[in-house]
Amino acid sequence: MNLDAAKQTFLEEARELLEDMERILLDVEATDTTDEQLNALFRAMHTIKGSAGLFGMDEIVHFTHEAENVVDLLRGGHLALGEDLSGLLLRCHDHVKAMLAVVDDKAMQQEMLKTSLLDELRHYAQPAAVAEAASTGHASAPEQGGLRDWVMSLRFNEDVLRNGMDPSAFFRYLRLLGEFLIVQPVLCRLPQAERFDPESCYLRFELLFSSDASQQMLLDVFEFVREDSQIHIFPVGEAAAHWPQLIAHADEAEQAAVRQAWQALGLNPDASATAAPEPAAPVAKAADKPADKADKPAASVAEAKAPRGSESRFIKVEAAKLDSLINLIGELVIAGAAANLMARRSAQSALVESTIAIANLIEQIRAGTLSMRMVQIGDIFSRFPRVVRDVSKELGKSIQLNVSGADTELDKSMVDKLGDPLMHIVRNAMDHGIESSEARLAAGKPAEGNVWLNAYHESGSVVIEVADDGAGLRKEKILAKAVANGLVAADSVIPDGDIYKLIFEPGFSTAEQVTNISGRGVGMDVVRRSIEQLRGTIDIDSAPGEGTTFRIRLPLTLAIIDGFLVSVGNATFVIPLETVIECIELPTDALQGDAHNCLNLRGEVLPLLGLNRFLELGQPHAKRQNVVVVRYGDSKAGLVVDELLGEFQTVIKPLGNLFRHLRAISGSTILGSGEVALILDVPSLIHFATSQEAERFASHAEHAQQRGGHGNH
Repeated sequence: MNLDAAKQTFLEEARELLEDMERILLDVEATDTTDEQLNALFRAMHTIKGSAGLFGMDEIVHFTHEAENVVDLLRGGHLALGEDLSGLLLRCHDHVKAMLAVVDDKAMQQEMLKTSLLDELRHYAQPAAVAEAASTGHASAPEQGGLRDWVMSLRFNEDVLRNGMDPSAFFRYLRLLGEFLIVQPVLCRLPQAERFDPESCYLRFELLFSSDASQQMLLDVFEFVREDSQIHIFPVGEAAAHWPQLIAHADEAEQAAVRQAWQALGLNPDASATAAPEPAAPVAKAADKPADKADKPAASVAEAKAPRGSESRFIKVEAAKLDSLINLIGELVIAGAAANLMARRSAQSALVESTIAIANLIEQIRAGTLSMRMVQIGDIFSRFPRVVRDVSKELGKSIQLNVSGADTELDKSMVDKLGDPLMHIVRNAMDHGIESSEARLAAGKPAEGNVWLNAYHESGSVVIEVADDGAGLRKEKILAKAVANGLVAADSVIPDGDIYKLIFEPGFSTAEQVTNISGRGVGMDVVRRSIEQLRGTIDIDSAPGEGTTFRIRLPLTLAIIDGFLVSVGNATFVIPLETVIECIELPTDALQGDAHNCLNLRGEVLPLLGLNRFLELGQPHAKRQNVVVVRYGDSKAGLVVDELLGEFQTVIKPLGNLFRHLRAISGSTILGSGEVALILDVPSLIHFATSQEAERFASHAEHAQQRGGHGNH
């Protein structure tokens, strides 16, 4: 049994439970609490506590036990979940998360147990606090209970050790709930030394236990072994009534051993029952039906087990294995292209048909495998409700987060790297973008500000927008700061979009006051660099007094794409197919060095960029040239090429450090012939073509104005 693997599984499940807990607590702050939500909160704490106890993480067990007590009072209706209590539980969530991060550091965990959170939790669990909550009319006073003596009959299954369970962990956990009075082992199943199997469990116990915990809470301790073990727990006064079901499946030797153990406990199995007996079914099974609302643990356990059947449809796979599979499929695509090329050269129709069939299958495998890497961007968006809540309280502002498009899918490798850039943009929007409630009211706005997170697909890309309804960016202030820093000349005429992008320069900040949130000029340059490393772009739209929108555009994947193959001179290039709109023949009078390098495309002015001149590849070889019309976002341009070679499955190979500065090239790929083809960076090419055309137009207009002025003289 690999305990390290089992511990890793526990840590992953604990993190998922904590994510659910945080989401529920944030939901209940905005809406009314439901019984289902409170049951889920209890399950999160209870499951983490129970699993941590199995691995001997006593500090985590101790802390989560105190939190569980408070949540149990909540779901029993004895406490009301107000803003203060939900805030406390969120801080407990953070503390458990921090303790899980250092599970191997016992000293650190013991130090983390010295926290004031425990005192706050105990305050809520005190009878005085519960009575105060009950007096408000929002909660009911709990039934008073006390210490009771319980009989426990524990007969573990032989495979319990092979299943990764440690029986001693259950005893350590029980010690937190009460006191062991007498423990009697039952040794009738212990084999001779020569037949002893160290991986089998022969442990059976009869014991007396004193605790103020409920019967269901004690049964829940053994939740992970109850299905294949015989676990019986009942009050001492009902011992005789349960004797028949204890020995129902035992042989004579075991019956005698259990009887002897009971006598050592001071119990008489032959005495008449002094209390109404439990149902004939085993207690561990029958207790799944709660008697009233105050005793809900069994219901929550049943709810927790219900989805397990559906979970079996999913298999967790290590990301490294999936990456390796995609790399192999990339090599398969290249090999398939080489085989297809050889088949066409052989001019054997049967061979060509076979390679085409194989290519179609490879394409289906490629699409299916890439879809396995696609995850919903909601995995990132789910972090921000907590961030907005905490930061807005720290800033003293009222801010509402609005999320849409969380089901938009993106490559997992990109999702993992998007968290930090988005976090910085959102925090900046709250700190610098959203005004204070007083300033908003004075400007005729609602006191509560809004931050929007939105994601959607557009032209084969994913667009992520972070918007706010704050004061907007002040371009005059940004431009003045840029001039003072020497970033632009004082007499420069810069479009608004380029002025806004100056905030991405290293160390650039117009904040008058440095806060704990932002304002130091550190981070926005990292945001742009992180987005560019993902082959994406970031743009800014802003209106004074209305707000700002950051718009991030990213490719769907960084692994394999559909490309469009073109040739320019003796070189071959790949254009991402999702950016291609159409292909047309280049008119003979275009690109002749006139004032405007553009094309009239059905009434639309299309900037042209001759790749042979731009990439310095010499004069075109072909008599007839073609224009590939490409689009990225709202911008279009025409790329002039020599030949159109058709669609091509493109395995993206990253460029080396030597070529990372090239703005026109985003990567490379290997063709079926074994040659290397470069992948064109369409956003950079479109930006260059449109800006070049804008400069030419401005220059032409200036010369025309000067000629007109000379004519007047």
